[in-house]
Amino acid sequence: MEMKRSSGHAAALLTILIWGTTFISTKVLLVDFQPVEILFFRFLLGLLALLLIYPHPLKGTTRRQEMTFLVAGLCGICLYYLLENIALTCTMASNVGVIISVAPFFTGILSRLFLREEERLHINFFVGFVVAMAGIFLISFNGSKLELNPMGDLLALLAAFVWACYSILTRKISGYGYHTILTTRRVFFYGILFMIPALFLFDFSPDLSMLLRPVNLLNMIFLGLGASALCFVTWNFAVRVLGAVRTSVYIYMVPVITVATSVLILHEKITPMAAAGTALTLVGLFLSESKFFYKK
Repeated sequence: MEMKRSSGHAAALLTILIWGTTFISTKVLLVDFQPVEILFFRFLLGLLALLLIYPHPLKGTTRRQEMTFLVAGLCGICLYYLLENIALTCTMASNVGVIISVAPFFTGILSRLFLREEERLHINFFVGFVVAMAGIFLISFNGSKLELNPMGDLLALLAAFVWACYSILTRKISGYGYHTILTTRRVFFYGILFMIPALFLFDFSPDLSMLLRPVNLLNMIFLGLGASALCFVTWNFAVRVLGAVRTSVYIYMVPVITVATSVLILHEKITPMAAAGTALTLVGLFLSESKFFYKK
Protein backbone atom coordinates (compact mmCIF):
# COMPACT_ATOMS: atom_id res chain seq x y z
CA MET A 1 0.00 0.00 0.00
CA GLU A 2 2.84 2.38 0.91
CA MET A 3 4.61 1.59 -2.36
CA LYS A 4 1.41 2.36 -4.27
CA ARG A 5 1.11 5.72 -2.51
CA SER A 6 4.73 6.48 -3.34
CA SER A 7 3.94 5.72 -6.98
CA GLY A 8 1.01 8.13 -6.77
CA HIS A 9 3.20 10.92 -5.38
CA ALA A 10 5.84 10.22 -8.04
CA ALA A 11 3.19 10.38 -10.79
CA ALA A 12 1.82 13.69 -9.47
CA LEU A 13 5.33 15.14 -9.19
CA LEU A 14 6.25 14.04 -12.73
CA THR A 15 3.05 15.62 -14.04
CA ILE A 16 3.73 18.93 -12.35
CA LEU A 17 7.37 18.96 -13.47
CA ILE A 18 6.19 18.75 -17.08
CA TRP A 19 3.20 21.08 -16.72
CA GLY A 20 5.42 23.67 -15.05
CA THR A 21 7.61 23.87 -18.18
CA THR A 22 4.85 24.00 -20.81
CA PHE A 23 4.85 27.80 -20.79
CA ILE A 24 8.09 27.75 -22.81
CA SER A 25 6.64 25.56 -25.57
CA THR A 26 3.39 27.53 -25.60
CA LYS A 27 5.29 30.80 -25.81
CA VAL A 28 7.23 29.52 -28.84
CA LEU A 29 4.10 28.26 -30.60
CA LEU A 30 2.13 31.47 -29.98
CA VAL A 31 4.33 33.16 -32.57
CA ASP A 32 2.63 31.18 -35.37
CA PHE A 33 -0.57 29.82 -33.78
CA GLN A 34 -3.56 31.07 -31.81
CA PRO A 35 -4.10 29.64 -28.29
CA VAL A 36 -7.17 27.64 -29.37
CA GLU A 37 -5.22 26.15 -32.29
CA ILE A 38 -2.46 25.00 -29.94
CA LEU A 39 -5.01 23.45 -27.57
CA PHE A 40 -6.84 21.60 -30.34
CA PHE A 41 -3.70 20.15 -31.91
CA ARG A 42 -2.07 19.14 -28.61
CA PHE A 43 -5.12 17.20 -27.40
CA LEU A 44 -5.79 15.69 -30.81
CA LEU A 45 -2.18 14.49 -30.88
CA GLY A 46 -2.57 13.25 -27.31
CA LEU A 47 -5.71 11.29 -28.22
CA LEU A 48 -4.00 9.67 -31.23
CA ALA A 49 -0.99 8.76 -29.08
CA LEU A 50 -3.17 7.06 -26.47
CA LEU A 51 -4.96 5.14 -29.24
CA LEU A 52 -1.62 3.86 -30.54
CA ILE A 53 -0.23 3.03 -27.10
CA TYR A 54 -3.33 1.14 -25.90
CA PRO A 55 -5.54 0.27 -28.92
CA HIS A 56 -8.30 -1.40 -26.92
CA PRO A 57 -11.93 -0.26 -26.82
CA LEU A 58 -13.63 0.90 -23.63
CA LYS A 59 -16.53 -1.53 -23.29
CA GLY A 60 -19.43 -2.02 -20.93
CA THR A 61 -19.90 1.58 -19.79
CA THR A 62 -23.29 2.69 -18.52
CA ARG A 63 -25.11 5.85 -19.56
CA ARG A 64 -24.28 7.41 -16.18
CA GLN A 65 -20.59 6.63 -16.62
CA GLU A 66 -20.58 8.10 -20.12
CA MET A 67 -22.14 11.29 -18.74
CA THR A 68 -19.33 11.48 -16.18
CA PHE A 69 -16.73 11.10 -18.95
CA LEU A 70 -18.54 13.74 -20.98
CA VAL A 71 -18.65 16.31 -18.17
CA ALA A 72 -15.01 15.57 -17.28
CA GLY A 73 -14.01 16.26 -20.88
CA LEU A 74 -16.03 19.46 -20.90
CA CYS A 75 -14.44 20.67 -17.65
CA GLY A 76 -10.83 19.46 -17.73
CA ILE A 77 -10.07 19.60 -21.45
CA CYS A 78 -12.33 22.25 -22.96
CA LEU A 79 -13.53 24.81 -20.41
CA TYR A 80 -10.48 24.95 -18.17
CA TYR A 81 -8.00 25.75 -20.95
CA LEU A 82 -10.34 28.09 -22.81
CA LEU A 83 -11.17 30.04 -19.65
CA GLU A 84 -7.50 30.26 -18.72
CA ASN A 85 -6.51 31.50 -22.18
CA ILE A 86 -9.31 34.06 -22.33
CA ALA A 87 -8.40 35.23 -18.82
CA LEU A 88 -4.81 35.81 -19.98
CA THR A 89 -6.10 38.23 -22.62
CA CYS A 90 -8.10 40.19 -20.02
CA THR A 91 -5.76 40.36 -17.05
CA MET A 92 -2.08 39.99 -16.13
CA ALA A 93 -0.43 36.58 -16.26
CA SER A 94 0.64 37.06 -12.62
CA ASN A 95 -3.02 37.43 -11.59
CA VAL A 96 -3.95 34.25 -13.44
CA GLY A 97 -1.02 32.35 -11.90
CA VAL A 98 -2.14 33.19 -8.38
CA ILE A 99 -5.87 32.71 -8.93
CA ILE A 100 -5.51 29.35 -10.73
CA SER A 101 -3.59 28.08 -7.70
CA VAL A 102 -6.81 28.33 -5.66
CA ALA A 103 -7.91 25.08 -7.38
CA PRO A 104 -6.78 22.79 -4.50
CA PHE A 105 -8.95 24.79 -2.08
CA PHE A 106 -11.99 24.34 -4.31
CA THR A 107 -11.11 20.66 -4.69
CA GLY A 108 -11.05 20.24 -0.91
CA ILE A 109 -14.48 21.84 -0.52
CA LEU A 110 -16.05 19.87 -3.38
CA SER A 111 -14.48 16.68 -2.06
CA ARG A 112 -16.28 17.08 1.26
CA LEU A 113 -19.56 17.73 -0.55
CA PHE A 114 -19.46 14.97 -3.17
CA LEU A 115 -16.82 12.39 -2.16
CA ARG A 116 -17.88 11.10 1.22
CA GLU A 117 -15.19 8.41 1.19
CA GLU A 118 -12.38 10.97 0.96
CA GLU A 119 -10.28 11.77 4.03
CA ARG A 120 -11.53 14.63 6.20
CA LEU A 121 -9.60 17.86 5.93
CA HIS A 122 -7.85 19.09 9.05
CA ILE A 123 -7.21 22.77 9.81
CA ASN A 124 -3.62 22.38 8.67
CA PHE A 125 -4.76 21.77 5.11
CA PHE A 126 -6.09 25.31 5.13
CA VAL A 127 -2.94 26.61 6.87
CA GLY A 128 -0.89 25.00 4.11
CA PHE A 129 -3.14 26.60 1.53
CA VAL A 130 -2.61 30.09 3.00
CA VAL A 131 1.18 29.62 3.24
CA ALA A 132 1.42 28.28 -0.32
CA MET A 133 -0.75 31.08 -1.69
CA ALA A 134 1.48 33.65 0.04
CA GLY A 135 4.50 32.08 -1.67
CA ILE A 136 2.77 31.93 -5.06
CA PHE A 137 1.77 35.59 -4.64
CA LEU A 138 5.43 36.57 -4.08
CA ILE A 139 6.58 34.51 -7.08
CA SER A 140 3.88 35.79 -9.42
CA PHE A 141 4.11 39.49 -8.66
CA ASN A 142 7.80 39.64 -7.72
CA GLY A 143 7.97 43.43 -7.54
CA SER A 144 5.34 44.12 -10.20
CA LYS A 145 2.30 46.20 -9.46
CA LEU A 146 -0.89 44.45 -8.39
CA GLU A 147 -3.71 45.36 -10.75
CA LEU A 148 -7.22 44.00 -10.47
CA ASN A 149 -9.06 43.25 -13.71
CA PRO A 150 -12.52 42.00 -12.66
CA MET A 151 -13.45 40.19 -15.89
CA GLY A 152 -10.12 38.41 -16.39
CA ASP A 153 -9.70 37.63 -12.68
CA LEU A 154 -13.22 36.21 -12.49
CA LEU A 155 -12.56 34.00 -15.53
CA ALA A 156 -9.35 32.72 -13.91
CA LEU A 157 -11.27 31.97 -10.70
CA LEU A 158 -13.88 30.12 -12.75
CA ALA A 159 -11.08 28.14 -14.44
CA ALA A 160 -9.77 27.10 -11.01
CA PHE A 161 -13.26 25.97 -10.00
CA VAL A 162 -13.69 24.05 -13.26
CA TRP A 163 -10.37 22.23 -12.67
CA ALA A 164 -11.56 21.30 -9.18
CA CYS A 165 -14.72 19.85 -10.74
CA TYR A 166 -12.53 17.85 -13.14
CA SER A 167 -10.50 16.49 -10.20
CA ILE A 168 -13.66 15.32 -8.43
CA LEU A 169 -15.00 13.72 -11.61
CA THR A 170 -11.64 12.00 -12.18
CA ARG A 171 -11.85 10.54 -8.68
CA LYS A 172 -15.33 9.20 -9.44
CA ILE A 173 -14.11 7.76 -12.76
CA SER A 174 -11.24 5.99 -11.01
CA GLY A 175 -13.80 4.03 -9.03
CA TYR A 176 -15.26 2.49 -12.20
CA GLY A 177 -12.30 0.11 -12.44
CA TYR A 178 -11.37 0.77 -16.08
CA HIS A 179 -7.80 1.16 -17.31
CA THR A 180 -6.52 4.72 -16.77
CA ILE A 181 -5.46 5.11 -20.42
CA LEU A 182 -8.93 4.08 -21.62
CA THR A 183 -10.73 6.55 -19.36
CA THR A 184 -8.27 9.37 -20.17
CA ARG A 185 -8.77 8.69 -23.87
CA ARG A 186 -12.55 8.87 -23.52
CA VAL A 187 -12.28 12.16 -21.62
CA PHE A 188 -9.98 13.55 -24.35
CA PHE A 189 -12.52 12.56 -27.00
CA TYR A 190 -15.36 14.45 -25.32
CA GLY A 191 -13.09 17.41 -24.57
CA ILE A 192 -12.10 17.74 -28.22
CA LEU A 193 -15.74 17.35 -29.26
CA PHE A 194 -16.73 20.28 -27.04
CA MET A 195 -13.77 22.29 -28.29
CA ILE A 196 -14.94 22.19 -31.93
CA PRO A 197 -17.65 24.91 -31.56
CA ALA A 198 -15.06 27.16 -29.90
CA LEU A 199 -12.85 26.83 -32.98
CA PHE A 200 -15.38 28.79 -35.01
CA LEU A 201 -15.77 31.44 -32.31
CA PHE A 202 -12.02 32.05 -32.19
CA ASP A 203 -11.46 32.11 -35.97
CA PHE A 204 -9.67 28.76 -36.25
CA SER A 205 -7.53 29.00 -39.38
CA PRO A 206 -4.12 27.45 -38.69
CA ASP A 207 -1.32 27.55 -41.22
CA LEU A 208 -0.38 23.86 -41.17
CA SER A 209 2.83 24.56 -43.06
CA MET A 210 4.10 26.21 -39.87
CA LEU A 211 4.05 22.79 -38.20
CA LEU A 212 6.81 21.73 -40.61
CA ARG A 213 9.20 24.12 -38.88
CA PRO A 214 11.30 21.90 -36.55
CA VAL A 215 10.92 24.25 -33.57
CA ASN A 216 7.13 24.25 -33.88
CA LEU A 217 6.90 20.51 -34.54
CA LEU A 218 9.07 19.60 -31.54
CA ASN A 219 7.18 21.88 -29.18
CA MET A 220 3.81 20.62 -30.38
CA ILE A 221 4.98 17.02 -29.91
CA PHE A 222 6.10 17.90 -26.39
CA LEU A 223 2.71 19.42 -25.57
CA GLY A 224 0.77 16.61 -27.26
CA LEU A 225 2.70 13.56 -26.11
CA GLY A 226 4.20 14.85 -22.88
CA ALA A 227 1.93 17.51 -21.39
CA SER A 228 -1.30 15.93 -22.68
CA ALA A 229 -1.11 12.16 -23.32
CA LEU A 230 1.44 11.30 -20.62
CA CYS A 231 0.56 13.90 -18.00
CA PHE A 232 -3.19 13.38 -17.98
CA VAL A 233 -2.65 9.64 -17.56
CA THR A 234 -0.16 10.13 -14.71
CA TRP A 235 -2.36 12.80 -13.09
CA ASN A 236 -5.45 10.58 -13.28
CA PHE A 237 -3.42 7.68 -11.85
CA ALA A 238 -2.31 9.90 -8.96
CA VAL A 239 -5.91 10.93 -8.28
CA ARG A 240 -6.90 7.26 -8.23
CA VAL A 241 -4.17 6.38 -5.71
CA LEU A 242 -3.95 9.51 -3.54
CA GLY A 243 -7.38 11.05 -3.89
CA ALA A 244 -8.48 14.28 -5.50
CA VAL A 245 -7.39 16.62 -2.69
CA ARG A 246 -3.90 15.30 -2.00
CA THR A 247 -3.11 15.21 -5.70
CA SER A 248 -4.46 18.69 -6.36
CA VAL A 249 -2.13 20.38 -3.87
CA TYR A 250 0.77 19.57 -6.19
CA ILE A 251 -0.60 22.43 -8.30
CA TYR A 252 1.14 24.73 -5.79
CA MET A 253 4.44 23.63 -7.33
CA VAL A 254 3.71 24.91 -10.85
CA PRO A 255 5.00 28.47 -10.17
CA VAL A 256 8.07 26.98 -8.45
CA ILE A 257 8.86 24.82 -11.50
CA THR A 258 8.31 27.85 -13.72
CA VAL A 259 10.86 29.85 -11.72
CA ALA A 260 13.40 27.00 -11.83
CA THR A 261 12.89 26.54 -15.56
CA SER A 262 13.32 30.26 -16.18
CA VAL A 263 16.64 30.17 -14.35
CA LEU A 264 17.96 26.98 -15.97
CA ILE A 265 16.71 27.42 -19.55
CA LEU A 266 16.05 31.12 -20.04
CA HIS A 267 18.96 32.13 -17.74
CA GLU A 268 16.82 34.56 -15.81
CA LYS A 269 18.04 35.67 -12.38
CA ILE A 270 16.09 34.60 -9.33
CA THR A 271 15.23 37.53 -7.06
CA PRO A 272 15.12 37.39 -3.24
CA MET A 273 11.31 37.75 -3.44
CA ALA A 274 11.01 34.81 -5.82
CA ALA A 275 13.32 32.74 -3.62
CA ALA A 276 11.24 33.54 -0.53
CA GLY A 277 8.07 32.73 -2.45
CA THR A 278 9.50 29.39 -3.57
CA ALA A 279 10.37 28.48 0.03
CA LEU A 280 6.91 29.45 1.30
CA THR A 281 5.19 27.51 -1.47
CA LEU A 282 7.15 24.34 -0.69
CA VAL A 283 6.38 24.69 3.03
CA GLY A 284 2.68 25.11 2.20
CA LEU A 285 2.81 22.01 -0.01
CA PHE A 286 4.41 20.02 2.83
CA LEU A 287 1.76 21.18 5.32
CA SER A 288 -1.08 20.28 2.97
CA GLU A 289 0.39 16.88 2.05
CA SER A 290 1.46 15.66 5.49
CA LYS A 291 -0.51 12.63 6.63
CA PHE A 292 -0.83 14.13 10.09
CA PHE A 293 -3.14 16.78 8.71
CA TYR A 294 -5.86 14.44 7.51
CA LYS A 295 -8.42 12.57 9.58
CA LYS A 296 -10.54 9.63 8.63
